[in-house]
Amino acid sequence: MSHDEGDGGNSAYGRKAFKRSGAHFADRITADGRDGWPVEAGRYRLVVSRACPWASRALVSRRLLGLEDALSLAVADPVQDDRSWRFTLDPGGRDPVLGIRYLSEAYDRRETDYPGGVSVPAIVEVAGGQLVTNDYQQITLDFATEWTALHRAGAPDLYPENRRDEIDAVMAEVFEEVNNGVYRAGFATGQQEYERACAGVFRRLELLAQRLAGQRYLVGDTITEADIRLFTTLVRFDAVYHGHFKCNRWKLTENRVLWAYARDLYQTPGFGDTVDFDHIKRHYYQVHTGINPTGIVPLGPDLSGWSTPHHREDLGGRPFGEGTPPGPARADEETAARSRT
Repeated sequence: MSHDEGDGGNSAYGRKAFKRSGAHFADRITADGRDGWPVEAGRYRLVVSRACPWASRALVSRRLLGLEDALSLAVADPVQDDRSWRFTLDPGGRDPVLGIRYLSEAYDRRETDYPGGVSVPAIVEVAGGQLVTNDYQQITLDFATEWTALHRAGAPDLYPENRRDEIDAVMAEVFEEVNNGVYRAGFATGQQEYERACAGVFRRLELLAQRLAGQRYLVGDTITEADIRLFTTLVRFDAVYHGHFKCNRWKLTENRVLWAYARDLYQTPGFGDTVDFDHIKRHYYQVHTGINPTGIVPLGPDLSGWSTPHHREDLGGRPFGEGTPPGPARADEETAARSRT
């Protein structure tokens, strides 16, 4: 986020046709360093917004795989301005490791006058201060497959080789009609455009509910990358997509299967402890002035239901496969308690 920005900045949301672009900086950080960026503990810094579903994938994956010590974390203010994501949450308004005020500075060090949007997640080289990659589709897959030497003991296999074709197929459907579909509905500039996108969102959600009615996870009996990508949209659904993006045929809490599935993941270590509902709500309602010009942030929804029993364990499944849960979130990165206030 934002992979759809062009000229006009934040005020253009909802006033121009929505189009999500691919990542411009698609270098990969790999075990063999074939793009010039080898996996190396401490060399890189992950920049995220806790508001952004694409960045939240990286937060969940990093926690589940135990990459916290190998890959440091920078968290941007959820309320960005037209100069890009900013580090106003940090003392002095600068990221304490990179020393920059805006993420755009790391982009400029990579490519001067880059014309595209400044997006998260982004991985920045600490020493040089330049952007390495903003490839939101590939970053987490590489965490799972290229960063294995730095995984914690007991880390799950989030992208098992024998299931990749099925995982890829499910993720493609989820991306097109759910992850991206809510944005096409929310930023639509015409009635028919909105109705097509909104119908597609709920058509796919209903199919996913059918799939999940008899199995605990999307692919196989363990958590995979596919679950991470669906979760980051579902956890935002009632808080912002239902109202702000007009995806309001029904709420997540009104769908028995998907609500239980989302709560199951939220209560799994590595998921809910990365979520910050305050950041989520303030970003969408205050930044997207094209569709919410007052900037008023709603008081609801009630978040207490996220901690209620889900009974999905009755379907079996092994959340971490042959692995183990991650340990408690580090005090400087834990967000769930603040999110509920």
